[in-house]
This record gives sequence, C-alpha cells and structure tokens, in this order.
Amino acid sequence: MADKPETREEKRKLKKRKHKRGSGLLFKVAAVLTVLFVIAGAVGSFTIYGLVQSAPEIDDDTFAFANSSTLYDHNNEEIIALSNGENRQSMSIEEVPDHVKDAFIAIEDVRFHDHSGLDIRRIGGAVISNITNGFGAEGGSTITQQVVKNSLLTAEKSMTRKVQEAYLALELERHYTKDEILELYLNKIYFGNGAYGIVTAAETYFNKEVDELTIKEAALLAGLPQRPSGYDPYQNPDLAEERRNTVLYVMHEHGFITEEEYDEERSMPVEDMLQRGSEDQSVSDAFMDQVYRELEQIDGLTAQMIYNGGLEIYTTYDADAQAHVEEVLNSDQFIQYPDDNFQAGVTVVDNRTGEIKAIGGGRNQEAGENRSNYATHIKRSPGSTIKPILSYGPAIEHLKWSTYQQIEDEEMTYTGSDQVIRNYNGQYHGLMSIREALTQSWNTPAVKTFQEVGADKAQEFAGNIGIDIEGSVYESYALGSFDEGISPLDLAGAYSAFANEGTYNEPHTVRKVVFPDGREINMQPEGVQAMSDYTAYMVTDMLKSVVEEGTGQLAAIGGVPVAGKTGTTNFNEETKQKYNIDEGVPDVWFAGYTSNYTAAVWTGYPRIDENSYIKTREDRQIAQHIFREVMSGMVNEETGEFAKPDSVEEITIDTSTGERADSSSSRSDLVTELFVTGTTVKDAYSLVEDEWEKKQKEAREEERAKQEQQRRERERSEERERRKEEQQETDNDEDESESEVVDEDGLNIEIDPSDDESNEEPNDSSNDEEQGSDEEDNVEEEKEEDKKEEKDEKEEKKQEKEDEKEEEKDEENNESSSASSDDESDSDESDSDSEEEDN
Repeated sequence: MADKPETREEKRKLKKRKHKRGSGLLFKVAAVLTVLFVIAGAVGSFTIYGLVQSAPEIDDDTFAFANSSTLYDHNNEEIIALSNGENRQSMSIEEVPDHVKDAFIAIEDVRFHDHSGLDIRRIGGAVISNITNGFGAEGGSTITQQVVKNSLLTAEKSMTRKVQEAYLALELERHYTKDEILELYLNKIYFGNGAYGIVTAAETYFNKEVDELTIKEAALLAGLPQRPSGYDPYQNPDLAEERRNTVLYVMHEHGFITEEEYDEERSMPVEDMLQRGSEDQSVSDAFMDQVYRELEQIDGLTAQMIYNGGLEIYTTYDADAQAHVEEVLNSDQFIQYPDDNFQAGVTVVDNRTGEIKAIGGGRNQEAGENRSNYATHIKRSPGSTIKPILSYGPAIEHLKWSTYQQIEDEEMTYTGSDQVIRNYNGQYHGLMSIREALTQSWNTPAVKTFQEVGADKAQEFAGNIGIDIEGSVYESYALGSFDEGISPLDLAGAYSAFANEGTYNEPHTVRKVVFPDGREINMQPEGVQAMSDYTAYMVTDMLKSVVEEGTGQLAAIGGVPVAGKTGTTNFNEETKQKYNIDEGVPDVWFAGYTSNYTAAVWTGYPRIDENSYIKTREDRQIAQHIFREVMSGMVNEETGEFAKPDSVEEITIDTSTGERADSSSSRSDLVTELFVTGTTVKDAYSLVEDEWEKKQKEAREEERAKQEQQRRERERSEERERRKEEQQETDNDEDESESEVVDEDGLNIEIDPSDDESNEEPNDSSNDEEQGSDEEDNVEEEKEEDKKEEKDEKEEKKQEKEDEKEEEKDEENNESSSASSDDESDSDESDSDSEEEDN
C-alpha cells in the first residue's frame, strides 16, 4: 500500500528523490533529445515532418464524444440507457467540483496547468524507464496527450503514434483552454464496469451525481483509469483501496487537501463506500424492436447515433401493461397452452393517440437476434377479422347501409370461378341483416357486400386505416385470404380507428427525440379522419354483438363494453395432404377494443408440419382468452360505453312488415337497428327489393283480411242485436195476450184470479215450440252465412294465387331477356374462411 511516509527515514528518502529530480533536469532534457534522435533514425526514410503532416486534423467534431442515448417511458421516467459498447454521459467542466478536478490532476498530471501539452520532466522519467525496462514500460503522457490518444489515435505503442501524439497535444493546447481539455478528458475516460465518463462512473459506483461526490469518492474514481479492471472495487476491493489511498496521498502531498482531510478520507474501507447505481429496467426486446424500427426511419439518424448520440428518446412504453402481457403469454397462470411451440403475438394500442402501450412478441423467447417478433414482423392472412375492414365498414361509409341491411346467405361462387363459398357449418341461412351476418361470421354475405362496395373503394378504405394492400384486391380478400398477410400491429391500428370515432392514428412507440443541442423531432403522427363517425359507431355496435352473442363470446369482459371479431384461416388441400391434416387450422386471430384501448392477437405455429398446427376446439379459443386476460388489465375508471354520434339514428322495426314498429306491432317481431340519419327502413331492402315488395303485399293483404274480418264481426254483432230486439218484441206481445180473454161476442172479460178453474196454468207448449223453431232458424241462417264467407275467402285466395303466378311468370320473362354474365379474376388462395363458432 502506497501510504503517506511515516518515519523520518522515509521522509529523507522522499526529499532525496526530489533533489535528484531537480538536479537531473539537464540529464532528462538530454535524454529527450536522445530519444528524438533515436526516433528519427528508427523511422528511416520517414521524417518527423512527414509523420506530423500525416497526423489527424483537430476540429470540434473530433471531440463530439459518443454519449449513450437515454430511453424514457410514457410518464417521461428514465428507463434505460442505450449503448453500443459504451455507456457514457457527458457534463460541463463548470459542473465538476474543484476537489474532483484536483484528484485527477494530482494523480494523472500534476503540472497540467503549467505545461503546453508535453511534460518534459515526465517524458524524461518515461524515457529512462523505457531504456531500463524496455520500450513501452512506462508512459509519460499528460492529460492533454491522453485526450489526443483516446480521441484521435489508437492505443498502439509505436514511435509513429508517439510523434503524432506529441504534435497533436501541442496543437490541442493552442486551440483549447485547460478547462476545455480537462472536460474532454473527464467525459472520455473509461472507468470500468461499462462506465465511460465521470457522470456514468459516479452513478455506477456510488449512485450519485458528480456534484455530490466526496473527496474519497473522487480519489477512488481518479485511480481507476490506469487499470479499470485491476482496480475494480467490486472485484478487487483491496487493490482499489490501496489505489484510492495513493491518490489521496498525492493530493495531500501537492497541497490539494489538508492532513486532517487526508486522514479522514482514507479511513473508510472501499467496500463501505460503494453503492451500486440503480440498474436499468429491463425493456421488452419486442418493444425495442419497434423503437429501433421507428428511429431508423428518421433521415440522417444512423445506428451509431441511436446508441451513442446522447439522444433523449421519449417512448410510449407502459411497464405495467408490458409486464402483464409477458405474464399472460409466458405462464400458465391465465391460459393453458397446448405446448411450448405454440406461439402468439399481441399488440396493445391507445385508441386516442395510437401510442403502443405493450408488445407481446412471442412465447418462451430468449433475447437475441434469433427471435421472431410475432406481434410486429409476421405477415399472416387475417381471416374474418378483415370483414369489417373490406366489406361492412366500406358499405356503411360509401353506401350508407344500416345495420339492418338485408342480404341473402346462399350458395354462390367467386366471380368467374367455380369455387363455391361455404360457411364453417356447411349450411346457408337465407335472408338476414348484416348485423347477424357479421355476428355469426357467415361468409357469402361478406363477399356480396364486398361486391356491392367494389374492390377499389374497399382497398382505399383499408389503406386509410393502415392496411395497405399491394396490387389487386380480389373477392377472396373479403374473407381474409391474402397473398401477403398482415401483423397484429397492423390490425390493432386499424381497429383502433373504429374505436376512435373514425380517426386513425398510426401506431407508434416513439413520441419525440431530443438531440444534445436541444433540437427536437416530434414523432407523434397527426390523426387522420379515415371514415365518418357513423361508420365507426355502427361497425362498433355490430362488433359488440359478435362478443355478446356471436363467435367472440369468450373475449367478453364482465361489465365492460367490448367490440371485437374472430378470425380463422384454412389449409389448402395440398397442405392437408402433405402433412396428413384432417381437422385443424394454421391461424386464429382476435381483434377487439374497449373505449380506451385496442388489442390484436394472433395465435399459431412458426412452421407447419405434421404436429405443428392448431388442432382442437380449445386451442382455437386461445386467441380470445389472451385478448380477455390482456385487456382486463387495461380496464380503468375511464373505460365506458361507446358514444353514439348525432349522425346515427336508432329505429325499431316490425320485421313482419318491414316498417317502423307501431302500437299494433307484436313484441316478438320487433328489432332495433342503427341507420345513418336521413335513410329509411325501406333502404335496408335495396339488395332484396322483391322481398320488400313481398312484405308490403303481405302486409296489405293482412290488413285487408283484418279489416274484412272486423267488418264481418261487426255485421254479425249487429245481426245478433237486431234478432235479439225482435225476439224481445215478440215476447212482450205474447205476455200482453195472456192477460186478456175474449168472449163470443167479442167482449173482453177479466178473469178473476181467485177463480179456481182459472187458476190452472196455461198450456205454453205451443209458444215453446214456436220460440224453439225461431232459434233453430237463426242458427241455420248463421251457418249459411259462415259457409258463404268461407266460400268467398277461398275464392279470394284462389284469385290471389293466380295473380302471383302471373306476376312470377312476367318476372321470369323479364329476367331471361336481360340476363348477362360478368367475368372477374380471382385469387388463387386457399379455401374460403373457416370461421369457427367456438362458443
């Protein structure tokens, strides 16, 4: 340990060494000249002048040291320092305390403020050591020379480098002040443990800012650059303590600190001084993939600048959301995965800003270049998740369809092809609304809708929300059968536009970049109104039906409004035969959103073979489970219902009549659907006008029959009343006749009730017979009327059937005269979408 000399003998030896150093100055100068002579001879034909001329030039760019860039999260909290081999931060010399500067000057270059770049005394000592112990045994470099060597030259120990180093040191002193040179040195030097520059070193060893360093801490740091690994205080605390005390001794010897300070500062063991700096948070490699991808798109920003340009990079990173996504994908706590090779990719996006909050790049992945990012870098066919994007969204936007738009689910083929479009259950379901078609993911309605919109408008609509499809778009694309697929990142961005009232914000991880000179680049994209607010809301409402009662019920989150869509792709026959696949699919998707966030999930296998494909019903449901678990972690007090815009009207429809419901409508026939303000229920039958006319005709006939029935009931009631009145009059007359007796002379004779003979009850049998006869006549008349009415009704129905036959015959004649066929190219993709009803 090189401690302060304590004995008189040591002090005398020290004074003697000082005396010898002073008296040997002439010898050292001579030695320097001798060395220069030797150098000149050694280089042969290369003169010193030539070496000087070939030396690098000095300018400000030379000393633009590589500072590590710093990454910040969505709350502007520092999360990690980026470096490509050098973890460095810089500071101004004015911010460095004097005792820190003194420590470095004392141990590295005590005459720093006196020489002009070269210290003759130090060079002389180095020359003698090199002659005695061999060339390169000891260096005589000043701080200025070290700056030159570390910034302009290599570490090679050669005469050429030494000559150029000496020349450049003198030049550096001519162009820079001593403080500027010391600042360059402190920001450039390496301190071990990946710390470049004193700022990083102070944090690495003491978790402090430079202006907080004590004398003993400054001394420890000043001693490290000579042998960073050898004096590593974490690995070699004893050597580090010895070196620290040597620096303190030199500081005291040259008057930088007092004796009391010297004794106090060297008393603490190095191990008690150390306090590791806060380690950088571990940022997901999948998230960083996207960060680098976006930064590299900035003009003029090289990879070297990204790592070591001293940039401040403000990201959208949400550590809590990212941790939750990683846990869902890489543990069995939430989901039971079929095997370790089963993969999934997840992207979570803020609806209002497009900020990516978390990226789940895959399962069971290790850091490194061999990873595959299944959230951002894959290209897979999206299956039925594309239906709102290429079919129903464009139809509402351009044709102003309602959610009640009627469409026929029936057997059909692609235009110009004999390939039949089938549903996953192998059946067709007749006339329905597009809400029902999307809810149950029937296929032919989606293709018919695509045909009505047109490929160009569908492609444009998709491009407006980030789904850029190169080349032609075929009818099979409406079922998600793409030549080149998309990623969960693409799909999440597109769905977020539906959630954000039609405004599309490009998904991004970088908010802004600040350069060391204060220049700032805003990386947040401006929102684009990609569709009308009525389109966004009506698609959202239909997608809510998918989750509430359709194919996406497993993605539901209790008490939270969720909209979303399932998607499944099929193997073509060639792949099935190659890998002997009977039942199974290559890809299953789910994309959905709450009022705040959108998430898109892909599940499948990296490569398809006999054992690597989605086999079971349970495995097909995993995408929905992942969505539910991930999005449950994103629910907060701001999560609410989707707001209906004024451009959308709710209309309750009587499905039996195809009209607005009224008080006479049966509850079982009522359904409430969404219409673009200004459109009518009749518009919903634009594709099936015959059905509309049929409904109207049936409604008219039903109304006529109803009115006729009411008329007949009214007439019957009146007839019964009339007969009742007549009968009453008859009964009254008979009652009057019973109270009188007429004699032979025609006189009325009152009968005394007390007369016994007259007390006998009159024989009313004749009256009863007459009354019974009248009632029988009435019944017979009513029966005759009923028969006549039935006959009339049969005649009417017979006439109606004949009229209908005549109408159908006329329509067939019209259709046969105007029939034509169109040809359209179609994709060579595999079978139509095989959406699974997994609930």
